[in-house]
Amino acid sequence: MFGQLVRFGIVGLASTFVYAVVYWPLATYAIPPVLASIAGFLVAVVFGYVFHSRWSFKGHEAEGGMGTQSKFVAVQSVGMAMNAAFTWVITGPMHQPTWVPLLPVVFVTPVITFALNRYLVFK
Repeated sequence: MFGQLVRFGIVGLASTFVYAVVYWPLATYAIPPVLASIAGFLVAVVFGYVFHSRWSFKGHEAEGGMGTQSKFVAVQSVGMAMNAAFTWVITGPMHQPTWVPLLPVVFVTPVITFALNRYLVFK
């Protein structure tokens, strides 16, 4: 399990970087922050699935195929909803800069999605 956590962390950092590279410029210069968080999610989820399934949780693909993919997207949708909620609250009612939601995106969402992926998707 420790090895999985380390691999998940590495891929998670890379996925978070991908998310930030898509989210931050869009949120700052192009579209509303919540829409930018969804765009970031869509790109990061594809990246994350490929690397989590082939490396982070290798050997734990109990179902494989569409079942695993569907569960993975469902778990990541929880993460997307969390990220969108953080973004809305922080950039909306709290009136903070568009980079501030990246803090809970980096420190809260990965912990929850790791647990859900480990116990529901890649058993």
